[in-house]
Amino acid sequence: MPREARPLLVAKIGGSLHDSPNLARWIEALRAWPHRLTLVSGGGPFADAVRAAQPKLRYDDETAHAMAVLAMEQYALALARLHDLDLAATPDEMAEIHERGRIALWRASEMVSAATDIAPGWDVTSDSLAAWLARRCGASALLMIKSVDIGADSALPGLVSAGVVDPAFPDYVDGTPVTVAGPRALAHATQKLASGALPGVPVASATQKIAS
Repeated sequence: MPREARPLLVAKIGGSLHDSPNLARWIEALRAWPHRLTLVSGGGPFADAVRAAQPKLRYDDETAHAMAVLAMEQYALALARLHDLDLAATPDEMAEIHERGRIALWRASEMVSAATDIAPGWDVTSDSLAAWLARRCGASALLMIKSVDIGADSALPGLVSAGVVDPAFPDYVDGTPVTVAGPRALAHATQKLASGALPGVPVASATQKIAS
């Protein structure tokens, strides 16, 4: 299938999974996706360190945001080494990796630091940045892999209220179909992904099947 005809999936894997055995299981399941895939990592323990140090060192939220983006990149570096993933900082680098049939793992700092449409602050975490990247790259769908399950009738406002996604997330999604996958979705994730379907619960107008 020509590259331009192959759907692009952006999958964000939550930093809360950094110490869970489900992390490796999710990454292996994602390898079954037959089309283009860009993976966005959370900040994991590195972002937690930024949050914990802010009250003591008293840097402002804009500085904390920049540090948290670097935390995402630190975690991505670890995932790349531990799970044989290919790092990419730009859409061109992602495209080159996709051409080789590999998963592109986003190094966020270069694109985020150059962006003028990202509001720095704790309301914008790796959730919103994944949505921003999906929109920026024209992704067919955004898969949010979380450490919690959501209900079948979940909508974005409820996910924000429950803390499943960050407060700014609905603003950055801007029409991109979203599916949230928690631990229950993992059992059948490989089979679904291999067939071009997304595991988990579609949110709002998201469609579960985006390729065949």
